Amino acid sequence: MKISARDLDHKALNEALRGAGNDCELTDCLGQRFIAAGMSDKHIRISGIPGNALGAYLNGATIEVNGNAQDAVGDTMNAGEIIIHGNIGDAAGYAMRGGLICVQGNAGYRAGIHMKAYKEKLPVMIIGGTAGSFLGEYQAGGIIIVMGLHRGSARIVGNFPGTGMHGGKMFLRGRCENVIFPAQVNAHVAKAADIDEIMPYIRTFCTSFGYDPAEILDSDFTVITPDTKNPYRQMYVAN
Repeated sequence: MKISARDLDHKALNEALRGAGNDCELTDCLGQRFIAAGMSDKHIRISGIPGNALGAYLNGATIEVNGNAQDAVGDTMNAGEIIIHGNIGDAAGYAMRGGLICVQGNAGYRAGIHMKAYKEKLPVMIIGGTAGSFLGEYQAGGIIIVMGLHRGSARIVGNFPGTGMHGGKMFLRGRCENVIFPAQVNAHVAKAADIDEIMPYIRTFCTSFGYDPAEILDSDFTVITPDTKNPYRQMYVAN
């Protein structure tokens, strides 16, 4: 079913999506917030620019955006997929606890902040380009992968990646000699077992955006993990 968002606010737009079939095409998107919030069992293709909190609390739906998206993509999403054929703004995947966010281009600041995992729930975020500062801030679980494709001389990630990280993993393509990591994390070159862990997500990225996995794997990856279960002790608690 095709829906034009041109004259709809976010409430009317979501009512139209909920009343439509499971396969929806949303056109003329003009910055409406909270699109598909909490939805499940739908495949939504979006043309235009969705506003903040696209797919917030998503619970199983698939969203594809043929372009860029703004801040807080996948805020607190629980399950499903968000595929962005472009760039995204800040705070993507805030408190994300399940599902997949797959971005062809770049991400802004604080991607993956407060990501967490529980039992069978494993949130994953894949960024094809670069990520801004504070990537994975306070990350408690899940996987963040940053490819750095076509970045030229730009750093793959900004300042302070992994600040307060106490769970999960980050994978940055390359050896990251020019990246300064905080004392609370360990960084090492990925081994074969590490690459095996992320191969399903790399294949998903390549299928979504038309890349060859061999192109992705022509470089080493750096794996970042927390080095303590209590990274806050030295920062905030007097001994």
